[in-house]
Amino acid sequence: MDGVRRFGWTARRSSVVAGLAAVVVGVSACGSLGQPRPEIPEGVPPGLGAPTPPIDLDAPGRSADQLLGWAAERSDGLGVGVTALSAYGYAAAVMQRAAPECGIGWTTLAGIGSVESAHGTHGGATVAPDGSTSPPIRGVPLDGRPGVAEIPDTDGGELDGDTEFDRAMGPMQFIPETWRQWGVDANGDGIADPDDIDDATLSAARYLCASGGDLTTPEGWHAALMAYNLSGDYLRLVRDRANAYSVGVAP
Repeated sequence: MDGVRRFGWTARRSSVVAGLAAVVVGVSACGSLGQPRPEIPEGVPPGLGAPTPPIDLDAPGRSADQLLGWAAERSDGLGVGVTALSAYGYAAAVMQRAAPECGIGWTTLAGIGSVESAHGTHGGATVAPDGSTSPPIRGVPLDGRPGVAEIPDTDGGELDGDTEFDRAMGPMQFIPETWRQWGVDANGDGIADPDDIDDATLSAARYLCASGGDLTTPEGWHAALMAYNLSGDYLRLVRDRANAYSVGVAP
């Protein structure tokens, strides 16, 4: 995959599955007053949703800010915060240039963000205008309890704050080993931060594209999602939410 100038990527495949925490949000939305709610498709890959306007991907600072107007027009109807939605749109736009053969849509990233962390708001967290989330979102210790993988600490607690076991981190729920391989600085602050929704979303997009190849095909999309989280239930949940976003409504 070709790199965007700012990031200097070197794509490497990871053997570690990212994304372990599933958070269910019950947001509902109807169409405009007097209009029926659109029918939500059930297939894969999900639709690409509302196109983002052209932006300067190499603009200084948080380049995703160029999509704030686009995001603000859709935020209430989708039930997604403006900062988070602009991060999803920006990551998809970056990948369109960096890996046009992938074809990942912002709707897929939004579906994952919804399931993983309610778009960075799980547990009372908030997403600041600069993309940072606080307090940090952490998954359960990966200690091998029923239904949980066992991953002893790999980072000395430096990233996830746990010196005994690894934990999934941030709005897109990366574990430390995967973050070290795929994490990038998406907002130009010089730090690849799993707790920043811009960095986390673009890193997730990179991982998905490398794992699935062509995400415009059912096979590619399926492979990407199963690499992110090896669960059919997870895949279906992301699919349903992404398809809702694709027709302009909240799941």
